[in-house]
Amino acid sequence: MVLLDNDGFLLGLTKMFQNNRTAGSVIITLKKYDGRTTRGKPTTPADNLCLLRATDSKKKLSTVVSNKEVTKFQMSYATLLRGNMDSLKKHDKSKERKERKRKDM
Repeated sequence: MVLLDNDGFLLGLTKMFQNNRTAGSVIITLKKYDGRTTRGKPTTPADNLCLLRATDSKKKLSTVVSNKEVTKFQMSYATLLRGNMDSLKKHDKSKERKERKRKDM
């Protein structure tokens, strides 16, 4: 797992989306981060932090976003997601309609 700064994470995520455009998937997780690197007693951080992780089958990326940088990061992250969500497959509703008709009969 590679811990990057916020801009490096966004660049790496862009490359990851481009590499998996035709086949593959990118998994992104977000969780609250308390600053611990090992298991132990939970600490109370002075700053609220978020840990973002992105992975495909080959590469893993992560970054920590503080509450001071969250607005700027969120705007860049939303723009990145909007730009890379165009290769999603359209949901096929015809199969669902056929199944509903079978159940109704």
